[in-house]
Amino acid sequence: MQQTRNHMTAFTSARRTGWGTLLAGAMLVAAAQAQDQPSPAGSVPAAQPHTTAQQRATAQQVAEHGVPLQELAPGAPDSYSVKRGDTLWGIAGLFLKHPWYWPQLWGMNRETIHNPHLIFPGQTLYLEKDGAYARLRSSRSAAAEPDTVRVSPRTRSDSLADVALPTLNPDLVEPFLAEPLVVDPQVLLQAPRVVAMTDDRMLMASGDRVYARGSAKSPLLAGSTSASRRYRVFRDATALKDPGTGEVLAYEAQYLGQAELVRGESMEDVPDGKGGHTSKHVPATIDLSATKGEIQAGDRLLPAPARVFSGYVPRAPKSDVDARVVALYGNAAVEFAAQNQVVSINKGAQDGIEPGYVLSLVNKGASIADGTEEGKPAIKLPNEINGTAMVFRTFDRVSYALILEIRNAVRVGDRLVNPR
Repeated sequence: MQQTRNHMTAFTSARRTGWGTLLAGAMLVAAAQAQDQPSPAGSVPAAQPHTTAQQRATAQQVAEHGVPLQELAPGAPDSYSVKRGDTLWGIAGLFLKHPWYWPQLWGMNRETIHNPHLIFPGQTLYLEKDGAYARLRSSRSAAAEPDTVRVSPRTRSDSLADVALPTLNPDLVEPFLAEPLVVDPQVLLQAPRVVAMTDDRMLMASGDRVYARGSAKSPLLAGSTSASRRYRVFRDATALKDPGTGEVLAYEAQYLGQAELVRGESMEDVPDGKGGHTSKHVPATIDLSATKGEIQAGDRLLPAPARVFSGYVPRAPKSDVDARVVALYGNAAVEFAAQNQVVSINKGAQDGIEPGYVLSLVNKGASIADGTEEGKPAIKLPNEINGTAMVFRTFDRVSYALILEIRNAVRVGDRLVNPR
């Protein structure tokens, strides 16, 4: 069900109900939506923590204080008007030296609220300083409020999911939020498969038509809704191994594109050439769209999962993290990852990793010869902080993180630790 919000342009005074109430309401809607949405296959939604009264009180105290003034970015503006195309991470970096302090700046109690205050294009954010601390608000405080201006109210209804500000650039992470990347190999082997192409071609791409069939027990049939006819195309199931122990943590399927079921499988009577008829199997008809790679016979189809509302904010982990890069997503032949690329790491939901966690990338210092004198033993250079990554999707034992900023290339085995 599509959620809506009201844009009220009637401002009276800071004591009247305004954006604060609207944001709180939107936040509860997001929380309810996140609870009602089914999780993608194999993925783990953010856990709702069980906290004590003392923990909640401590978290609330942190939320009320804001952040120390020395944590503000140089030149942090007194106010900022949110624009289309902005991201939560980008705005956090505009106000803070360390963007992962965003929950404290915005006054979020992360122990009791697991979804962000929703921010929308057209909103103005105000940076307010009180003593040694600063807070970001969606409306001016009573002391800073100018003379009251009364205008007639105007209401506009929009889709909450369409206008809420994303945490990261959606073009970079949205495919990963919808694709069941981590799969059970047996489930993939039993999924419907592509069996034939049009025009005797071997490889197909977006806009092409292919034919597929399911198993004898579970044929590929047309569903009653458009959502039930949407599929994702995958190939193989590659083992993700811990770079330290070699243990298999999960299996990652190669995502190839989207597909829509046009006609389901059927049986058709055809002449047998002897004056009679015989019944032959007719495979399902599939139209390909938004492909990321060429599709061939044998590739598998998995139902497209429901879209998940990505309600997370950048923040530091609540406990110590020491993870390793397992793989660079997209191409096994690539040795180095660059900015805005995705990596998988060897920690997941069962290790306490949550979407929104910000981690520092650490390059392992190389062992080199001492160039000052011959015969000297090799020396090891120190490990160096290389950049920042944010976790945006978790599974049981692995997670996916987007590289936000780096100085040097990232490779398998690099560490990820609490942000510094």
